[in-house]
Parts: sequence; C-alpha cells; structure tokens
Amino acid sequence: MILQLSEEQLKFQEEIREFTKEKIIPTADERDRKDLYPKEIIKEMAAQGYTALTVPKKYNGLNRSKIDACILMEEVAYGCAATAISLITIFQAETMLLLFGNEKVKSHYLPLFREGLIASYSLTESKRGSDIRSVDTKAEKKGGSWIINGKKTFITSGSAAEFFILLAETNKGVSIFAIDRSLPGITTEIGDYSQTIGLRNGPHVDAYFEDVAVPDYCLVGEEGKGVKQAVITLNNSRTAAAAISVGIARAAYEHSLEWVSSRKAFDQSVIDFQGIQWMFADMLMNINASRLLTYQAAFLHDIGKASISESSQAKLFAGQMATKVCSDAIQVCGAYGTTVNAPFGRYLRDAKSYEIAGGSNEILRNTIGKEIKKNLLKLYS
Repeated sequence: MILQLSEEQLKFQEEIREFTKEKIIPTADERDRKDLYPKEIIKEMAAQGYTALTVPKKYNGLNRSKIDACILMEEVAYGCAATAISLITIFQAETMLLLFGNEKVKSHYLPLFREGLIASYSLTESKRGSDIRSVDTKAEKKGGSWIINGKKTFITSGSAAEFFILLAETNKGVSIFAIDRSLPGITTEIGDYSQTIGLRNGPHVDAYFEDVAVPDYCLVGEEGKGVKQAVITLNNSRTAAAAISVGIARAAYEHSLEWVSSRKAFDQSVIDFQGIQWMFADMLMNINASRLLTYQAAFLHDIGKASISESSQAKLFAGQMATKVCSDAIQVCGAYGTTVNAPFGRYLRDAKSYEIAGGSNEILRNTIGKEIKKNLLKLYS
C-alpha cells in the first residue's frame, strides 16, 4: 500500500479543504439547528464534479479513485458530517447503477449526477430495520413496466431526493429499481421518527408508492438478486463512510486543541498538564490509525481486491473512534465543551449517529465474523 498521497491527491485535498472552509463551515451550525438539506452546496459540488467523483468520464464523471473519494469525504465531514452523508447517498446510487445497471439506465441517469441530481438509497421498511431481506414493497411486471406498491421509511436525503434506489419484492425475489421521483403515484411525508439527533440534513421521510409504473429498463441488475446487489453496494461505500468518521474526529480534535491551548488554569497553560497531553495523544493516535485502516480498504478496492472485511473493519473502528474522540474533546474543554455555541455537541451527535447509519456496529461485527469463519474454512478445507 502507498502510505504517501501523490502530489495530485495532495492538491485535490487542499482544493476540497478550501471549498469546505468557504462553502460548508460558515452555515454548518445553522443547518444543523434547522435540520436543512444542503441543496445549494450539493449543486455547487456538482459544478466542480465532486458529486460524480468516481463516475467514469464516459458518463461525465471525474473517474477518480476510491482513495480520492475518502479524501473528499474526510474534508467535507470535517466541516459538516450531514453534508458528507448527503454526498454518500448520491455515491451509493451511482455505485448501484455502475455495478449492476444496464447501459440504458446508466446512460440516462449517471450524467445527471454531474448536473446535481439528488439521490436517496431507499432500503428501510418500518418493521424491518437492518433486515433488508424482508421486504413488503411489491413490484409486479405488467407489459413494459413494473408496477410498484409499498412504503419505505427513514430515507436519508429523502426530503430533497429527486431519484430513488429502491428494494422491492418480485416473483423471483428481492430486486432493485431506479425510480424517478417525478413519476405519478409517489408521495412523501415526514414520519414519526424523522427528526434525528445527528447527521441532520433534512428530515428523514416516509415514501409511499401507489401503482407507480417504472420502465422495464429501470430494473437494476438481475431480478431476484437485489439483496446481494444492495450488500455489495453498501460494502462499497463503507470506506467513504469510515472517512466521514475520521473527518468528524479530526474536527473535534483540532478545535478542542485550539481551545485548550488558549486556556490557563492553576497558573499554567492547560495543555501543559500531562493528563491533558495524554488525552490528545490518544485522540491523534486513533485518528491516524483509523485513516490508515480506511486508506488500506480503499487501496484494496482500487487495485481490484476489495475486501468486505477490510471495509467493515474501517467503518467499525472509525465510528467508535470518532464517538470517543468527540466525547474526550468535550471533556478537555470543560464547561465550554458543553455549550450550545460550541461545535462539540454537533460533532458528538454526528459521530454517534454514524455508528448506526450505513451499517450498525453490530451488523459490521457480524460481517467481519462471517469473513473470519469463511477464511478459516478455506484454510482447513
């Protein structure tokens, strides 16, 4: 693995850092308080090509690497994790289409992401949670269309989404569909559990599909293979998800260090206390370890050796790390760290939320455990 970013990647990192400083950070706290989707920011990112970062140039994308995607996510999350998760839902939709879509659906939708198309990844049903194999939403083939009926809930970016990737049950099993929100029969509403404590990029919505006629070419991949496709796509996004946690933690670390360095207690600088230094040492060590684990998983993907275990480890470790770092950042800042005018409450809420979103810690441990068992069986078979 290459441990040093290339000159091109360092330049890209600085470019995103400046964009975050100018466009994202100034309104991050306000958007968090009001639970607003960062639509204008996403449109500006689209104009720069960031929303189509890993999309091939054939479809008007930038064709950058998975490591580049991690660089982007860390820097955006440093400024606002809710904006980063808005971006990752777009990446998930792109990935699903790239990996499994037919040429017609790819040619139709992928170029639109460069123009600012907002997507959501609609898997969850009210009684199912992480169990994506159990789907009540139905899709029935009629002529040249699929007729969709059902309800999806807790849709991230759903308040602004113009496009859905959706799981539905067909005669051959769970299948994936690409659905334009403008189609007749689709309605959305803010549900009972739409307001979350973290990653506040607009209320999560419930979406209702009533006799929605979807063109046949919008069946993504093979009928009945939807669960496998969804799992592969989620796994594909977990390195970027880990990078979001790294970005949150880095923001908490840097801002708490800046605050502590300016404070005095008992006639000395607070940063001179050994106990405080130890806390910052642990923060920095774990942030760097998480980033390396994330880059390792991304590197394996870039060379064609993507590992479910590596990407799951990266997200699990980074998620837990970020929550701990944010908690410690509040602790070292004392009373200031607990105030609503300080950013640490947002950091902690976002970090904890990302231990659940995109694959909970428990699901990730299950995934890693299954991979350990699979490799063990190969070793002794």
